[in-house]
Amino acid sequence: MTNSFRTLDDVNVSGKRVLVRVDLNVPMDNGRVTDATRLERIAPTITEISGKGGRVILLAHFGRPKGVDPKQSLKPVAAALADVIKKPVAFADDCVGDIATNAVAAMKDGDILCLENTRFHTREEKNDPTFVAQLAALGDIWVNDAFSAAHRAHASTEGLGHVLPAFAGRTMQAELVALGKALDAPTRPVIAIVGGAKVSSKIDLLENLVTKVDALVIGGGMANTFLHAQGFGIGKSLCEKDLAATALRIMEKAETANCAIILPVDGVVATKFEANAPSHAYGIEAIPDDGMILDVGPRSIDRINAAIDDAATLVWNGPVGAFEIAPFDKGTVSSARHAAARTKAGKLVSVAGGGDTVAALNHAGVAEDFSYISTAGGAFLEWIEGKPLPGVEVLRVAKG
Repeated sequence: MTNSFRTLDDVNVSGKRVLVRVDLNVPMDNGRVTDATRLERIAPTITEISGKGGRVILLAHFGRPKGVDPKQSLKPVAAALADVIKKPVAFADDCVGDIATNAVAAMKDGDILCLENTRFHTREEKNDPTFVAQLAALGDIWVNDAFSAAHRAHASTEGLGHVLPAFAGRTMQAELVALGKALDAPTRPVIAIVGGAKVSSKIDLLENLVTKVDALVIGGGMANTFLHAQGFGIGKSLCEKDLAATALRIMEKAETANCAIILPVDGVVATKFEANAPSHAYGIEAIPDDGMILDVGPRSIDRINAAIDDAATLVWNGPVGAFEIAPFDKGTVSSARHAAARTKAGKLVSVAGGGDTVAALNHAGVAEDFSYISTAGGAFLEWIEGKPLPGVEVLRVAKG
């Protein structure tokens, strides 16, 4: 996998105008960036190209503007990026046309320029060929460093790869290598932990995983749907009863594929969903009618941790309980810390991704200890679902 796409090792950027697609979609509050994680992730690509004498021209979107919207300008983000990389970042008030052309023409080798929000133009999301051509005219090569936008076939995330020589940036490269290790050519046994509230949002994911992994741990609200499908009473727990047949089909598919499905054998139950509500662990065959399962119980935690002990590779998406409120974070925190300890001991390759998952691992204090954490939500999910990502595919096939 690592050799099937081209990277910065395959190109001389000196004196070249390098269009770099990055993810600058960072959380903002009152014009200030509140979390610079994504800016820190793209810093190596930007500083490497600049350091080698390339002219770095950043392309990115921000939010979902309907036309030009000053509130969704990238200008404050460019300023925050300059703080992160400790280099000046110039800014142009448009990403095409005379403003962009003149700003690029004024650049010297090593300069960094951020162009305005690509989504201020509706043609960006339509992958309009004339818009692609306007963007392409600003650069000599295209580097895609935005894995998180790679599931979208837009002008700046995919279209440019068909008209300019295309390469993966360092962040994209790291992501593809990590994900390749996890599912494309993993060290076995492979275990997946999938949690979250709803089965409906993860049917494709589960159906793909059972054909790829040796064991699949199902937790969170979605586990209740599987338990209900097997005839267990789950009281007032969150459950998609209309998906019982789907759950059984996934279990049958797992059996055919020799994938062990690990469901909770006990649950932490409360009568109301609020912090520190009185709770008690019950076996799965004894859930009270007025109770809600809000976390996996102690025996289930032991089973999950035993499965982690048996694994050489772990893919994690979604918490196994309502981790946002104590004490229903215990299952997620215990298993996350167990996986982190195995990873640090060199016994496990652990890859996690998705918004809730990142928040849960940060809550457990172990985000730094996993082998790789993907900050990409939709792209990470589609990748685990086995779907080709347009922004990645164009790097595989791109010639130039």
